Amino acid sequence: MVQVLVLTSSVAWAVVYDPLPAMPYPADNPPTAEKEKLGSALFFDPRLSGNNKVSCSTCHLSDKNWVDQKPRSIGIDGKELRRNSPTLLNSGYSSSQFWDGRAASLEEQSLMPIQDPSEMNQSLPELFDELSAVPEYLSMFKTAFGDSKITAERISKAIATFERTLKTQETNYDLYWKGDKSAISSSALRGMNLFFGKAKCSICHNGPRFTDDHFHNIGVSFTQTAEKDVGRNKVTGELFHLRAFKTPGLLYVSRTAPYMHDGSLDTLEEVVEFYDLGGDDDPLKSPFISPIGLTTIEKQDIVEFMKALDRKESSYEK
Repeated sequence: MVQVLVLTSSVAWAVVYDPLPAMPYPADNPPTAEKEKLGSALFFDPRLSGNNKVSCSTCHLSDKNWVDQKPRSIGIDGKELRRNSPTLLNSGYSSSQFWDGRAASLEEQSLMPIQDPSEMNQSLPELFDELSAVPEYLSMFKTAFGDSKITAERISKAIATFERTLKTQETNYDLYWKGDKSAISSSALRGMNLFFGKAKCSICHNGPRFTDDHFHNIGVSFTQTAEKDVGRNKVTGELFHLRAFKTPGLLYVSRTAPYMHDGSLDTLEEVVEFYDLGGDDDPLKSPFISPIGLTTIEKQDIVEFMKALDRKESSYEK
């Protein structure tokens, strides 16, 4: 951890740098190459859907940084779902899964879209039968788990093992803190100071992945989503979780537009503008969200900083 104390306008605040740690694995699902190979095959296989046309990769595309780049994903029946498809990059670090945190692990999460009538609409018994009819799968399950029996637990463990391999690589922000001061631009450096200071972004976007893994109501769903989404409240029943959604991580964020749980903002510029105005009106909006008063240049600097949370081939001039 690197912590730098900065004095700006007589206010002291800290920029804290934490590198991304090693991926944690649950004790009952340690990583193996065999499980990863099986999980990858399952992830990309449309047999996991009821009509054999939709796979996990339909909403999480490998060539689009594991999102589908749509405001809201499309379900098995061709209808638009309520929420934006979050990236799977670094999902293995999260303490809960989905925008509302209804799954406690990747193992638990992996089976939910498969069975959801709106998403993949596949019954597990039918899936077991379909996979059992494929000799290659029987062989892969035997190699990964010791015998060829196909179960929900084994499917979930294999997919979760594959998903934990989906990590962001070292970013320009990392390179900067490791001593390459040309890794980020002067604009991004100013944006970093704003991000951790005046703009208050780091209240929620902090730590190695720039997320607190908590849930906050920032006003989006109250005014922008036609079908009101209660968010975390559906999981906990708590009033303070009404229309609260998980803080997304920001590593590689410039690659995963559109933004917010409902995909209502197309660009990082729009996101910064949204927060600068204090979010949308909502009687239960988080007290962390209030007007900031950024200048046009300051907004662009913050955008440049978020773009630096990525790995680019070229470096900037000092």
